[in-house]
Amino acid sequence: MATIELPRVQVQSVTLTTSGARPLLINRDPSPGEVGVPIDSPLALELVDPGAGGIDRSATRIWVDGVLAFDGAPVPPFAAVVAQSPDSLRVVLTPAAPLSSLARVTVRVASRTVGGGQSLDESWSFTAEDRVSPRLASAQAISQKQLRLVFDEPIESSNATVLVTPIAAPAVPLGAVHVASEANRLTVSLDVEMSPDVEHEVQVLGVTDLSGNMVLPPFDKARFKGFRPARPPSRRFDLWQMLPKHNRRDDTTGDLLRFISCLQEVTDLLLADLDRWPDIFDLERAPEPFLDLILQDLGNPFPFDLDVRGKRRLAAVLVEMYRQKGTAQGIKNAVRFFLGIDIMAITAFNADALVLGESLLGVDWVLGPSDRFAKYAFNVVVARILTPTERKHLRAIVEYLKPAHTHFVDLVEPFPPLVPDHWELGLSDLGDTTLLH
Repeated sequence: MATIELPRVQVQSVTLTTSGARPLLINRDPSPGEVGVPIDSPLALELVDPGAGGIDRSATRIWVDGVLAFDGAPVPPFAAVVAQSPDSLRVVLTPAAPLSSLARVTVRVASRTVGGGQSLDESWSFTAEDRVSPRLASAQAISQKQLRLVFDEPIESSNATVLVTPIAAPAVPLGAVHVASEANRLTVSLDVEMSPDVEHEVQVLGVTDLSGNMVLPPFDKARFKGFRPARPPSRRFDLWQMLPKHNRRDDTTGDLLRFISCLQEVTDLLLADLDRWPDIFDLERAPEPFLDLILQDLGNPFPFDLDVRGKRRLAAVLVEMYRQKGTAQGIKNAVRFFLGIDIMAITAFNADALVLGESLLGVDWVLGPSDRFAKYAFNVVVARILTPTERKHLRAIVEYLKPAHTHFVDLVEPFPPLVPDHWELGLSDLGDTTLLH
């Protein structure tokens, strides 16, 4: 159990719990269920007899993971410090060797009172701390400028440094510009495209597991091959094979081959860029700047801020929105798409009618629109109370998609729930601070 020094301890209450059991096992250290116990921690416990008999030391047995460690005296290889009083027996055991990392240790204690009138046989367990260093299990290039490292356990990488070194040639030097961690993985972003198919070695520094154990050599390194972008199976663009045979035969030193290999790498990267050109027209692959251009080309009339996923979805359905423009279903679909709100109904506008001889202007009747206006006016009914931003966006969507000759008048929302004012005895005044309901 860790030692904690408190500046002040205030005991507010003490509760007495009585127990008829004898003897009692108390002050266990490590305590039952404790985790992260130091591997060199001693094991302490105390046996107490609330009665007058006392603890029979000669009948006391302690097992640690099934191995007898104490039988009235320490059993080698365990050492023990024993303190006995008339009503208690305290034993502090020290194992000869440290515990294994993450070991789950079970301690069993059997004892009795003097004379054998009462006995005890209890067990508890605790877990040792993690002292095993994490290991770099694998490295894989997942794109031309990204590398994924996988460890054998979750890691912490706030102080991580990643070094990437080409082993073969020709290859360009690489540097890590960003490191992102998730569970037991690191995603490393590189400053330039790696050389395709060239073997590299990656080394990680400053990476620890969640217990603070550092990655140590030789398990801090791994090898991987440079990422080669996908290419058409039928493509043959080998610069070396394009050279005349006599030039290749005369290259006895290999200098020409190495020079052509440098040109081949650049050529392969340029061809990969050309292969990716159609991606800018693909709604699922296009980079965000091209998504904005696609929406602009489609005449996007909605000035809402959308994330990348929302822009892809909008580009996919915008033409269909144009087809449904001017229909009630089109309005419902657009509101659901942008706001996630289901419109319950689109109803005709109903103004309060004037009753001659009865209606009072400004009391139960107001001046309303003409019959021609009311004939083409409508309200939108929603199922919940909207936020001010949602109201603004919903009105903008409806105003754009409604038929040109119609008029959007009211947005009908449910009334907020009525919270009655309850009476407070001695405080509430009927008709003043509370009402009958």
